[in-house]
Amino acid sequence: MTKGLVQTTPPEPAALKLLRLKLRLQAAVSTEWAFGAAWRIFTTPRRLPEKLWEAAALAGARRFTVPSGPYTIAAYEWNPTGRRTVLLVHGWEHRASFWGAMAAGLVAAGYRVVALDGPAHGASSGSRTTLPAFARAIQAVADSLGEVYAVVAHSFGAAATVGVPVQFNQATGGQLPRLVLLAAPGSTTAVAQRFAAFLHLPNAVVARMGRYIQEQQGRDAESFSLMQVGCHFPAGRALLFHDHADESIPFAEAEEIAANWPGLMFHPTTGLGHNRIMRDDAVIGEVVALLG
Repeated sequence: MTKGLVQTTPPEPAALKLLRLKLRLQAAVSTEWAFGAAWRIFTTPRRLPEKLWEAAALAGARRFTVPSGPYTIAAYEWNPTGRRTVLLVHGWEHRASFWGAMAAGLVAAGYRVVALDGPAHGASSGSRTTLPAFARAIQAVADSLGEVYAVVAHSFGAAATVGVPVQFNQATGGQLPRLVLLAAPGSTTAVAQRFAAFLHLPNAVVARMGRYIQEQQGRDAESFSLMQVGCHFPAGRALLFHDHADESIPFAEAEEIAANWPGLMFHPTTGLGHNRIMRDDAVIGEVVALLG
C-alpha cells in the first residue's frame, strides 16, 4: 500500500494532552482536587465564534429577557401573532440563532416561535451551567409565554426539557400537546462516561462526580435519563429524530429511548449527524406535519 493510501488519525492537540496530564497528576494527589477541576470543565460551555448566518437568523426576531435564578436569559420571538406557540431549546454550546432554519419553517406554517439562549450560552449571562439550571431557564421562559403548544429540543436541551423535567401549561392541566426531540442523549451516566473517557479521568473521579450530583440534587444522575423518565413526560404526541451517524450521541441510545417510551414516534435519519438534523428540510417538514 502506498503512503498516499494509508489512513492516519490526526494527532491529538498538545493542549488536550497537557490537560489530561494535569488531571492525572491532580488525581494522584487528591480525588477531590481532580474532581473540582473536572467538574469546572464539565459545566463550562465554550462560547463558539458566531457563524455568518446567525445574525440573519435573528434579524426578524424580537429579543427579550427573563430572569432565572442568578441568570438573565435572552430569548427571541418570531411572528408574535402566530396561532400557537412553539418553544425551541438548543443543545450544549449552541444558542437560539442555531435554530434559524427551523424557526423560518415554523413561522411559514403560521406559528409563533420563541427560542432561548440557555444559561452561559449566547447572550444569556453566566459562565457555567448544569442540566437542572438549564431546565430552570427553560421553565422561566415557558412560564413567561402563556400556553405553549409545542417544544422542539436538541441534544442537551432535550435532556433538560424531559429529564428534569420542565413543566408546561400548569394552569390548564400540565400537558404539552406536541414534543419533538432531536439527537437526544438516552443516558445521563453515559454522557458523563464519554466525558471521562475523553479526558482519561480515573474511575474515582467519575464516581465522585456521581456522588456530587446526588448530594446537590437529591437524586442520582441516571434518574435524569430519557430512557428511564421519558415515558412519564406528559406530551400529547412525541417524536424523536436521531441520525445513524450521530457523532456525539450513539444511535443505540435513541433506540433505547424508543424501546422504553411507549407511544413515542421514532424517525431515524441518515447522513445528518448531530447538528445538521436541526436544519434539514425534510426534518423540518415532518416537524410541521406533526404540529398540524
